Amino acid sequence: MSVEAPYDYGVFSFASKAEVLDKAKAYWNPGKTQFWIDSGIPLVIDRREEYFIYDMSGKRLIDTHLNGGTYNLGHRNPEVVQAITTAMQHFDIGNHHFPALARTALAEALIASAPVGLTKVIYGSGGGEAIDIAIKTARHATQKRKVVSITKAYHGHTGLAVGTGDERFSKLFLADNPEDFPNVTFNDLEAMESALQNRDVAAVIMETIPATFGFPLPAPGYLRRVKELCEQYDALYIADEVQTGLMRTGELWAITKEGIAPDIMVSGKGISGGLYPIACVMVAEHAAGWLTEDGFGHISTFGGAELGCVAAIKSLEICSRPETRSMVHYLSDFIGKGLRRIQADYPDWFFGIRQNGLVIGLEFDDPQGAKYVMRHLYENGVWAIFSTLDPRVLQYKPGLLLKPEIAEELLDRTEVSIGRAWAEVKSLRGSR
Repeated sequence: MSVEAPYDYGVFSFASKAEVLDKAKAYWNPGKTQFWIDSGIPLVIDRREEYFIYDMSGKRLIDTHLNGGTYNLGHRNPEVVQAITTAMQHFDIGNHHFPALARTALAEALIASAPVGLTKVIYGSGGGEAIDIAIKTARHATQKRKVVSITKAYHGHTGLAVGTGDERFSKLFLADNPEDFPNVTFNDLEAMESALQNRDVAAVIMETIPATFGFPLPAPGYLRRVKELCEQYDALYIADEVQTGLMRTGELWAITKEGIAPDIMVSGKGISGGLYPIACVMVAEHAAGWLTEDGFGHISTFGGAELGCVAAIKSLEICSRPETRSMVHYLSDFIGKGLRRIQADYPDWFFGIRQNGLVIGLEFDDPQGAKYVMRHLYENGVWAIFSTLDPRVLQYKPGLLLKPEIAEELLDRTEVSIGRAWAEVKSLRGSR
């Protein structure tokens, strides 16, 4: 007589959460799996809906990480699910060689939404690939190799993208090449001009608010001046909006809040509502020459898959609604005020709030402070993640459509967790 596995998902099943963790270490990624176990966060996500994720144990978490903004519209957003379900009666991924219905419709919608001057769309299957496309496009347009990024940047893990990022990732794969990928300190205009003044730079690539570095905010006028320097020294400006785009800052594209029209702009993560891998590169006409010269210059079998395009059309439409914008502004104000109230109780511990809309970084007075807070949040029913390249800072990204009563619950749980983390850190300091 056969016994059904308690965790049966149709095409696969597991006997227990412990089995999943053991097999993840055996067959998937032992280092990452063990890191989370050792961090007190043995999370294996099972059910997910709206802004909630559920561990296999049944533990419910309010998701304020959202996988970097992939779930801006919530997990399995019903409108996006319905759009894909309907599309599957007609579409599959399509054929990347030919003009395509959904691909063309999404490209038109993206250009209509984009900053002025962007006229063409190139597709990838993920953000890293899209950054690679942006860099290749800039190099072709300028016939230069060098790409400037900021110190502690992160733009993905693929071949060219990883070279623009922090050495934490590039050195591991022998991709650290300062000759082709120099970096400069964020908010340092003198360093930026020095990097550009020889006129040998193809492009400057910037996240509008650097995510993996803990959301440091650009100084007033900084990004606009970087764009001016690019124009002065014949370099292109690539705006990486993978995490800051799609209404997260209260405007559809964060770069427009800075008054900048980039030469190239990249979108990913939340563009398909977390339901299909797709990323998009929007390019100004003066940088798009290779599309005419050799349209086969970049090929991506799954880039611009038609099912992904359908998901993206619906996600873009939801993000562009006036009521979504209004909700982001309401939540930004409500949650910002709540966080400042909590901060007032722990001014020497919870000492900084970096906020632009619903892009929020919480700063703590310990080199690993965000890791302590992250664990206590997890224990108290909230999922938020530390910033990889600055673990003092917690990435805190509530959903765009979060219900007010859940936002209030989130703040209550955050207050308790920050207090518990502070008590733990004080105890540890006292025992040294």
